[in-house]
Amino acid sequence: MFLGEFPYKVDEKGRVPLPPKFRNELQKGMVLTQGVDPCLCIYPLSEFEKVRAGISAQPGNAKGRRYKRFVFAKALEAKMDRMGRVPIPEWLRKYAGITDTAVIIGQDLYAEIWSPEKWQAEGECFEEEAWQIAESVESQKNG
Repeated sequence: MFLGEFPYKVDEKGRVPLPPKFRNELQKGMVLTQGVDPCLCIYPLSEFEKVRAGISAQPGNAKGRRYKRFVFAKALEAKMDRMGRVPIPEWLRKYAGITDTAVIIGQDLYAEIWSPEKWQAEGECFEEEAWQIAESVESQKNG
């Protein structure tokens, strides 16, 4: 389970340390891809297989094909080095606006990597709307 918020420096080679609490689950490998929000997603291989199966089961219409391209074209398998760092290619860092620092956050079954500025803006947004989001989720669960 991925929980918490962790700021890290990105080194000159584009590597970012993974939180020690996350490393065991990602030791066997991971998939790194762009997120729908302006961030990157890190999935354990087993979890990405579930994501892949769900996306592949979508209809082959234009939106479905575009979503597949969005997820799979920019995805890559990654491994952490012996120091617990994962290399993030330039094009993925550019997509997420990550320069010299990054914030890694837990999202239960996967993690996200954000630029500090975009993460702060996201945090301000969900703090203002938390009660509305909670009510919406509760009404969907009970409806």
